[in-house]
Amino acid sequence: MDELADVDFKSLNPGVMHSCGHDVHAAILLGALFALVETRDALHGDVKFIFQAAEEVPPGGAIALVEAGVLDDVDEVFGLHVFPDTVTGSVGFAYGPVTASSDLFNLTIKGRGARAMAPEQSIDPITIGTEIIQSINNMIARRVAPDEPALVSWGQFTAGSVNNVIPHTAHIKASVRSRNPQVRADMERMIRDIIKHVCAMYGAEYDLDFQKGYGSVINSKEQTDQVIDVAREVVGEERMYPMPPLMAGEDFSAYTDVRPGTFFGLGSGLAVDGYEFINHHPKFIVDEACMPVGSAMFVKLVENSLK
Repeated sequence: MDELADVDFKSLNPGVMHSCGHDVHAAILLGALFALVETRDALHGDVKFIFQAAEEVPPGGAIALVEAGVLDDVDEVFGLHVFPDTVTGSVGFAYGPVTASSDLFNLTIKGRGARAMAPEQSIDPITIGTEIIQSINNMIARRVAPDEPALVSWGQFTAGSVNNVIPHTAHIKASVRSRNPQVRADMERMIRDIIKHVCAMYGAEYDLDFQKGYGSVINSKEQTDQVIDVAREVVGEERMYPMPPLMAGEDFSAYTDVRPGTFFGLGSGLAVDGYEFINHHPKFIVDEACMPVGSAMFVKLVENSLK
């Protein structure tokens, strides 16, 4: 997306912007690194600073780093993410699952085009795609328990170019999210079944690319307790808040899959102060006053762990 925020560092590249806060995250971690280098002789242990690429591109950069052995000698891992419409510098915490698994699929429905006056001669990919979307939405409502977070969000449905011609093909893109690994597996199976049977019912062919993305970030109790203790020291009780479970995807899950750790929130500004746009909005901006707080959190976490 194009960057519409009025900032000095506005992207010069069409379709590219600072839309999630990872530039802020990198600056925060770099600040912590500079501070800890000054006191490195007082630390009894090793610290790794992970400046990770490709968080936004499934399956995410974290998996590649885990496979490369970056965490092989690591005992615990900490990460943060900025969130707008939250008091600048406040710290959010949560135990257990804090984000959702995030998969996606790209579907091409191959029908048969025809003139609008003769729909019986067509295999209408728009009608088929509509039925697939409705069936998958109904599947979530009727085959996933109401207390199990699960969703499919539709990002694209494109077909045809004129009013009076039924097109040959339609393209659908979607995001699939859940927190329970069994529900995740069940949803993929049911989505595949629905696409297969609806297309067969109308005589259409299809290509389906179902891509496994991130798992759920699971916050360990011990490391979350550490974040809470440090937050009390750095920002005080009045600037701490329990984070609600998120349906966002985050590849930090690759780290918590193999090592105990926690992922906490950092408030980056209230709407009344001009920070109302959520991550991935074209006008997303961050109150940079949150950055020293994030750095201080990492510094104190390291110092407490390596006294």
